[in-house]
Amino acid sequence: MSSFLPAHSTSSAPAAAPAALVDDPVAQIVSTLRAAGCVFAEEEAQLLVDAATSPADLAGKVEQRVSGLPLEHLLGWARFCGLRIAVDPGVFVPRQRTEFLARQAMALAIRTGGTPTVLDLCCGSGAVGAALAAALDRIELHAADIEPAAVRCARRNLTKGQVYEGDLYRPLPRELRGRIDVLVANAPYVPTGAIGLMPPEARLHEPRVALDGGDDGLDVLRRVIGEAPRWLAPGGSLLVEASAQQAPLAVETIIGSGFSAQIVTSEELDATVVIGTSRGRELPG
Repeated sequence: MSSFLPAHSTSSAPAAAPAALVDDPVAQIVSTLRAAGCVFAEEEAQLLVDAATSPADLAGKVEQRVSGLPLEHLLGWARFCGLRIAVDPGVFVPRQRTEFLARQAMALAIRTGGTPTVLDLCCGSGAVGAALAAALDRIELHAADIEPAAVRCARRNLTKGQVYEGDLYRPLPRELRGRIDVLVANAPYVPTGAIGLMPPEARLHEPRVALDGGDDGLDVLRRVIGEAPRWLAPGGSLLVEASAQQAPLAVETIIGSGFSAQIVTSEELDATVVIGTSRGRELPG
């Protein structure tokens, strides 16, 4: 069985859950999930069986799943960079593609030497920060998000570091200004007009504030980039996730803020990351 299930793996077509799941619960659930459009029905069925506390609880979980509730919200966790990340109902589910963003941030943090100061901005459940904390022997980690439920999850997931609640940089202590070596942001970047085209799991069960990036999807990213110079240390790096179509405009914005910039991609994960680096450090090759 796969150790990672991509988020939002069902179609929008609902199906009724079986009235009883008794003789062969996994086989029955697989059939039900397939009818609902789940791509990874076998893996999901076993995870639901493992998570259930009783037959009634299992039947309820299956019914919720086929009605469109994200699997991760039912399980209470998502797999990210080999970690179990707590994800409560209503909290943005970390995407598999964002593992690429985390790995790029890891590489830059390692290259700083010593104990890098890292900020996970728009942290959501804290998945990126947790992956960095697990990968680095030494780290000074800070994270922030505007959504209260996400902050509660992040505080459970980030056993190292501080988590702040508020709008972007606003809740951060002033002492962090000019000290951040790696600033990583998985800010919302879905254009407002495209929200309605997203899978129901996302648009119905995840907070709008975690998805909506404004008319062209870059409203929040522009704010992240615009304020980054006052927070980054000399030679510090800013990493943001974007779509392939948005990346060139994000590069222009980063260069306009005084950084050098480059786009890195992963075809395997269908991921695009834009890296801005202030003077004093080379970009990775």
